Amino acid sequence: MPGPESVRFGRKRALPSCPNPLFLQWLTELRDEAKEKGLKIQYTYQKAINSLNKYPLPLKNAKEAKILQNFGDGICKILDDKLQRYHRENGSNASIHCLPEGAPPPGRTDNNSLAPSRNRKDAGDEGKDRRGGGGGAKKKKREYIPQKRSGGYAVLLTLYRHSLIPGSKGYMFKMELQSEAQRLCDKSFTVPDLGSKYTAWSSVTTLIQKNLLIKTHNPARYSLTDEGLALAERLEAAEKETKNLPGDDGSEGDGREDREEELVVDLTESGDDEEEEEEEEEPEVLSQSAPSAVRSRSDAGGASLPERPQQSLTASRKPNGGRLLPGMYEIVLCVDFIETTGGSHHRKQELVKELQRNGVNFDVRKLNVGDFLWVAREKVTPVPGQLRAPAGRELVLDYIIERKRMDDLCGSIIDGRFREQKFRLKRCGLRRPIYLVEGSSSSAAHLSLPEATLLQATVNTQVVDGFFVKRVQDVRESAAYLTVMTRYLSRLYQNRTLTCRSRELEGDVTSDEEERGIPSCSLISFAEFNHGAVKNKCQTVREVFARQLMQISGLSGDKAAAILEHYSTPHSLLAAYERCGSEAEKEKLLSCVRYGKLKRNLGPALSRTVYQLYCSPGALT
Repeated sequence: MPGPESVRFGRKRALPSCPNPLFLQWLTELRDEAKEKGLKIQYTYQKAINSLNKYPLPLKNAKEAKILQNFGDGICKILDDKLQRYHRENGSNASIHCLPEGAPPPGRTDNNSLAPSRNRKDAGDEGKDRRGGGGGAKKKKREYIPQKRSGGYAVLLTLYRHSLIPGSKGYMFKMELQSEAQRLCDKSFTVPDLGSKYTAWSSVTTLIQKNLLIKTHNPARYSLTDEGLALAERLEAAEKETKNLPGDDGSEGDGREDREEELVVDLTESGDDEEEEEEEEEPEVLSQSAPSAVRSRSDAGGASLPERPQQSLTASRKPNGGRLLPGMYEIVLCVDFIETTGGSHHRKQELVKELQRNGVNFDVRKLNVGDFLWVAREKVTPVPGQLRAPAGRELVLDYIIERKRMDDLCGSIIDGRFREQKFRLKRCGLRRPIYLVEGSSSSAAHLSLPEATLLQATVNTQVVDGFFVKRVQDVRESAAYLTVMTRYLSRLYQNRTLTCRSRELEGDVTSDEEERGIPSCSLISFAEFNHGAVKNKCQTVREVFARQLMQISGLSGDKAAAILEHYSTPHSLLAAYERCGSEAEKEKLLSCVRYGKLKRNLGPALSRTVYQLYCSPGALT
């Protein structure tokens, strides 16, 4: 067997050298940076590298590269900027067809070219990497730190400061978080920049992927993880240090670049909700003119924090946060599309024609609850060159109308929709629900239920359920009532500043103000209202239990809510029945449960009915 010295390795075929190694090196660096940030533009850079490797002639400048495939205006502009910087540093006569002395070969992806002061690995380490198949020094993963006054920066600081408040819940809802974080961010959390569909809220997905933020429950609750809490503490400390430092003259040099290292700033992914969806909500690719990285100074402990505030990435900054000032909005009537299509088309179109004839500013859209409501819509100036104006913010006023013709009222009482609709209207988040009953006594003569039953149902709706009931004769009177209400609400809110709140939070009006007729100026957005009113959305056990109870004849929403206060799930109710000593005690278990404003007892009859429903082993007779 021959000795090790006699072993001969196969010779690799030499690859032809690229006549444009400097351009190739710059493209390789751009590709590697984009790959670390997870940007899809890395594939465009790779295609450009492949095209440049195949081109056999030297290029004088980047403009000549436009003849190559995958070289667009953006890449050529970046290369021209780098070329101008190269000539300033090395002289106008410096050759661009050879690499500077000491630079790595083109196509290398290590970080030595980005940090010349770092020591290179020796030959033994490089040989070990080749034997291990690594192909070179492995890059050190960069720490994610959001850019100052970006969406991620504002969300982390807001959640951290909220956690320091005594009695804090430890989490924040979406609308609450957006409102509080807006003052720490240069970009709007709700309105995208011109030409883009992404907002500052888009960075929330990045925070979740980096394990800095956690999203739970429905509606969503946002809270910091342990890693996010540690990063937020460092950001808060840097924020205080920045406030205590004297003004910076913005000069460069003095070896600062040797003490700095580049940190990834990834604001390119969307959030949610949305619904994230979210929603809604879709990675965002920043424009090439926007800064993709921010310089930071490394402290003694190795933590890298932003050095100075960065300029805004958006041209227009919202100085009023999430508020709508007087004169910035208009009151618009929203009509459910079901009220204009299907069924008696002629009669439904008559409502639209009457509203147009009366000069009402209305919009037809899908409403998940109710038939009519009003929104305060932000006035947006059309942008020259764009077909449509940007979408303005919309806040829902506290008035919603459910319209019922006599035949529809009769059918909804028979099939049980009447009670369910009232229950959903109470839970929709709007404080002033209205029932608009359309039809005369003669129109109820041929219906399945007697007229007295229908009249009793409308009276119960007003007296027992607390709805305001308006009786009209026909479609024309309905349109007249909607017209008067629209003009009344326009005058009522014309001089008021409106703020956006989450439907999970309590309103900002007191009971005294409500009694005096002062309207609430803390309103929920239309998107959150309509999403929360979805009929077939995911429901909790408590919500399903409430719907079950309300199917029992005589058990209203108030009575079901009173039972849920004592027994929130069927399991807890069945466990309470098992603890009872006798059948009589089980039948009377719920009889003393108090409900409503008058705190009346549920009664033995209804208590016995509920017991029979959930505890009878066979079919009910």
